[in-house]
Amino acid sequence: MHVIYRISESGYLKEKPEYVTNENCFRNALLVFGKSQWTVIADSASEETKLLVNECSGSIKQVEIGHGAGTFNTALDIALGLPEDEIVYFLENDYLHGHNADRVLESAFDLEFDYVTLYDHPDKYMNPFEGGNPFCSNRSEATRVYLGKHCHWKLTNSTTMTFAAKVKTLKQDESILRKWTKETHPHDFQMFTELIQKGRRLASPLPGYATHGETKWLSPLTNWKETL
Repeated sequence: MHVIYRISESGYLKEKPEYVTNENCFRNALLVFGKSQWTVIADSASEETKLLVNECSGSIKQVEIGHGAGTFNTALDIALGLPEDEIVYFLENDYLHGHNADRVLESAFDLEFDYVTLYDHPDKYMNPFEGGNPFCSNRSEATRVYLGKHCHWKLTNSTTMTFAAKVKTLKQDESILRKWTKETHPHDFQMFTELIQKGRRLASPLPGYATHGETKWLSPLTNWKETL
């Protein structure tokens, strides 16, 4: 597996728990995915961030892009040059992971999912009028549940720009991935909607093995502070 980690000083402000910091998220990812190959894309990095990412023994690419869609396309460029059966994990800098998340992620591809997220997004358990996912109702989504090696998996209709796929899948879907990331802000919901309409399967574990760091959208049923 190859982790492509995107870290930036830019982006919009989000309310986060005090423990969700660039330093904590990066070191948590290094600890959990330490056996994987790494590439770090550091966008508009401060001197403090440059020192932090130098803790990684992988490749470090310094860029001045200033927005998430641009750095994702840089990450995609790198991914498309890897072997076709390689699993690529596109990882943003405000995620925390639970123990064994690396093995859980790799095992999902044994079930032949096309795209995998470790994040169990709370918007799937909210009604649309409550701010939830527009395809959900009665605080749930229509899905199928699979038994994996380490956990149960459900098919889900969307996720964030932190996800994994094999290179051969990325090559086949490149036009869709580029289509929804050509502006400054990536349109992840529309991107995964189109991929699923194409017949792709996106899966997430129950419960989640990772969380986005925004307070409102923490993956449920886990004390994420205890992962540090």
